[in-house]
Amino acid sequence: MELSQSKADGSYSKALKTIAKYDILLLDDWGLEPLKAAQRNDLMEIMDDRHQHASTIMISQLPTEEWYQAIGDNTLADAILDRLMHNSHRLKLKGESMRKVVSELTENEHLS
Repeated sequence: MELSQSKADGSYSKALKTIAKYDILLLDDWGLEPLKAAQRNDLMEIMDDRHQHASTIMISQLPTEEWYQAIGDNTLADAILDRLMHNSHRLKLKGESMRKVVSELTENEHLS
């Protein structure tokens, strides 16, 4: 969902309420690029609305120790990560990328 567009057309509050109602929000490839100021504020609003009401799954190749830097503002990072990490479960995966493993399979192995 484009939150920046919803700000322009006046539907921002409605968009946030919709996101808050999702049972599970999945943020994939999180932290690939540092957040801009508006994105930090949007993420804060989302995490605040969802805190203790709904589940949020963050998938990232970026180690959690680097999430402050990815968020870009220490005060907002504290608030966002406090809401996200409090009462969270972290799974650290090891091993080869499944994309690499699957690409090495033969055609017959893909089909079985």
